[in-house]
Amino acid sequence: MNSKVFVLVHGVWHGGWCWSRVADILKSRGHWVSAPTHTGLGERRHLLSADITLQTFVDDIIQHMKFEDLSEVVLVGHSFGGAPITGVADRVPDSIAKLIYLDAIMLNSGETWFDLLPEDLAKERAALAESSSGGLSLPPAPAQSFGVSRPEDIAFLEPRLTPHPFRTFTTALSLDNPIGNGLPATYIECTQPAYPPAKVALERARQHGWPVAQIRTGHDAMVTAPQALANLLETLAL
Repeated sequence: MNSKVFVLVHGVWHGGWCWSRVADILKSRGHWVSAPTHTGLGERRHLLSADITLQTFVDDIIQHMKFEDLSEVVLVGHSFGGAPITGVADRVPDSIAKLIYLDAIMLNSGETWFDLLPEDLAKERAALAESSSGGLSLPPAPAQSFGVSRPEDIAFLEPRLTPHPFRTFTTALSLDNPIGNGLPATYIECTQPAYPPAKVALERARQHGWPVAQIRTGHDAMVTAPQALANLLETLAL
């Protein structure tokens, strides 16, 4: 297989570190791989502030691609990472070869993540953010909520999860073009167990007529099934 350029974008509470197992496999096969961490999370947790919005996350990835001088990128977004990769595709489509949404959310222009949540759940999370940090961030959920059950995977995941900048949930994605901006795109559904918050995006992918692949593992597939996920990403990158 020809060498590809992968940029792997993480979801809520995670950081680029969560992709390490998949990245190591893809790199060993000759691909170029990066996994940037969004502002305020992971090793960038010291930058957490009330100024971080969803647009910040879009800018994080665009600037990463710019300064790494990347082109023909296979841009992979996991979970909440689906929102920023949609924004990146809207602004710099010429740098992207393909979009891959891994059990990822998909927002229309003017839509926030909280717009897609049941009203009671959105209020519950807002109250949790307020009580834990004065509304600055949302504390991490347990690893089991991501379909992670093996003790060694929980031990890898939970100590690294960090509070998530809250305004990224309540600020809208702004697009000039339809979702995907005409780029080739594929949706990957994690099926065992299924992740209910991804259901809306899965339905939207089908409405767009995108191919849907499946992987038989939980939501954090990069942690629980790195070999299978690397194989699938490599295949889809063709």
